[in-house]
Order: sequence, then C-alpha cells, then structure tokens
Amino acid sequence: MIGFLKKISLPELPISEFPEGDKRPDLVLLLAVLILVSIGTVMIYSSSSIMAAASQAHHHDGWYFLKKQVVFVVLGFGIMLLMAKIPYYYLKKAAYPGILVSIVLLSLVLIPHLGIRAGGATRWLRMGFFSFQVSELVKICMILFLAHFLNRKIDYRKNFSRGVAVPLSVTAVIMLLIILEPDFGTCAIMSVILLLMFYMAGARLVHLGALLAGLIPVGIWFLVHESYRIKRLTAFLDPWQDPQRSGFQVIQSLISFGSGGAFGVGVGDSMQKLFYLPEPHTDFILSIIAEEAGFVGVFVVIALFVVLIVRGFLIAFKAPDLFGTLVAAGLTMLLALEAVINIAGVMGLIPLKGLALPFLSYGGTSLVMSLAAIGILLNISTFSEKKGESQ
Repeated sequence: MIGFLKKISLPELPISEFPEGDKRPDLVLLLAVLILVSIGTVMIYSSSSIMAAASQAHHHDGWYFLKKQVVFVVLGFGIMLLMAKIPYYYLKKAAYPGILVSIVLLSLVLIPHLGIRAGGATRWLRMGFFSFQVSELVKICMILFLAHFLNRKIDYRKNFSRGVAVPLSVTAVIMLLIILEPDFGTCAIMSVILLLMFYMAGARLVHLGALLAGLIPVGIWFLVHESYRIKRLTAFLDPWQDPQRSGFQVIQSLISFGSGGAFGVGVGDSMQKLFYLPEPHTDFILSIIAEEAGFVGVFVVIALFVVLIVRGFLIAFKAPDLFGTLVAAGLTMLLALEAVINIAGVMGLIPLKGLALPFLSYGGTSLVMSLAAIGILLNISTFSEKKGESQ
C-alpha cells in the first residue's frame, strides 16, 4: 500500500521523458502462459475431435477445431510479442480512442445481420470472412481508459463529481450496451475491476462504498429479471431438481470430475465428451481435463493460474508509475476473475456462467485478447520501479 501511495503522489511524466525498460520480461509469467496454452491446445483436440468428425457442419473433420485453434495461437503469440515490444506508456494514446471504438463496435453488434446471435445472445460481430467477440476487446480498452483517466485526474481523485462520476458514466454506457447483448457476467467482471482500480488510484472509501451500494441492487435486479438466470441459480442450488434441462450441464460436469479420480482415465479416453457434456472444448474444457488427467491435471492448471495471478500483481506493485500499476492490476484481475468464475462454475461451486477459461478454452477472440494482455504485462515487467521513481 505504501508503494501505491508513493505512485499516487508522483507527477505524471511526459512520454518523451519516460525511461526505457532496463530489465528482462517476467520469464516465470511467460512460462506459465506457454504451458497453459500448450495444455489447452492438446485438450481442445482431445475434447472436440470426435464431435467434429461426426458433424457435417464441421466437414466431418476431426482436426477442425484444432486447426482453427492453432491459427489463433499463432496470431495471439504474434500480438503478444508486439505488445511486449511497445512501451506500455504509449498505450495512453490509445485509451480515449479505444473507448470510443468500443462504444461503436458494441452498438454495431446490436444491429441485425451484423451481430451474430448464438446461445441466446448477440455477442459476436461479423467482419467479412471472420467474426469476433467485441466484449473481449472492450474489457482491455476499458482498463486502459480507466488507468489513463485516473492517472491524469490525480488532483481530483478524491472529488466524486470530477474524479469518479466521469469514468463511472463512461463505464455505465459500456455496461449498458453489453447487458443488452445480454452478457451479465462480463458486466459483473467489469464492475469488480472498476472498484479495484478506483481503490488502487486512491479513491475515498466512502465513495467506493456508495458505488458498491448502488451496484448491488442493480446486479440483483438484472439477476432476477431474466428467467434463464433464475434457472441457473436454482440449478446451482439443486441440479437434480431438473436433471434433463437446467441441471444437465452441472451434473455432467460433476460426473467428469468424479470419473477422473486422482490421475484420470488418460488423455483422449474421456466418455463425457461423447455428446454428454455440452461444448466440452469451450466452457467445460476443465471438466474434460479433470476426467482425462484427474486431480493432478486440475491441480496443475489451477497452480499455473495462481502463478500467473501472483506474477501479474507483482508486476503491478513494481511498475514505475501509477498508470503502469493500474493497467497491470486491471489486466491481472481480468484474467483472474475469468479463470475463477469458469473453474468454480464447472465444479458446481457457483452458478454456471458462459465464460471461457483463459488460454485453455477454444475461441479465437478470447485467446488473442488474453495473450495481448500478457504482452502488456510483460512489457511493464521490463521497467524498473526505482528508475521511474527517481525521476
């Protein structure tokens, strides 16, 4: 906390005066990500090959999802390396344009024939030969915007109308567009990140308390407003009440975990992926890992995420300025929340939410944006705290 207070009191350096990175990137963070992506690539093929081979829509090609994922992996690592090379403080220039682009893209998603509807939600934007999930990009743009605003408005951070109301209003517009898709989970994640970044920027606790008091009833209203969210909640409380419909996914996921035992049934030998567990290569990939690699496999995955989260927050603590601290903390919290919500959901510890497991689940936008976030973290890790503070 003392380190954060020092950074809050530092004047903002012009980009031309900012020191160059003088350290190697965080190799522990990089290694953890490389292992997670490798595990994910193997398990995507294991969990999807039979389904793809049996599907006419996927050209009866068992390699269909693997081939697409490999393309995403190559693209994602390319963007990660690019972001690792770009000095993170140059991202300040993209903060305001990025939030404007986010609002435009989220608006386009809601236009028929441009937005792609799947699973009862319209979250993907069709762009010629490809599509992408706009909210994945918006999460990073929002973090950059909040970090830049809270860094620039340092004199007004304890004034609610100028230090809190403006970024809160912009974020509210973003959340409104996302909830119209609908995507309640992403809004919940963004709310937590918003509170975290305000706290780390030095906002008064009374303001944060008022903000939290306002967010809780709004969240409850959205939770009970849609019947499918109520069904997810009841399925979490008692999945056996409706085992063929609302409780089906939870039950099948728990069967996967129970079938794996300590060491699993072996990679490729899962039974739950044989059209029992819905979408085994996306939201429920950890369930297949649990069945095929057992407790050991799940422990390794969770341990790697713990390493990633710890290294991310260490990078935030050691960042040379407040902007770097806020960006690193925001990105780390984003990856942490997505991982925790997915893992806890498939284990039946919280209601299910359709969130991908970062670096492991099939999905191009999620993987590419997650690797882009890692690239930014790696760049911030190359800067020395002492050098930044001395100026």
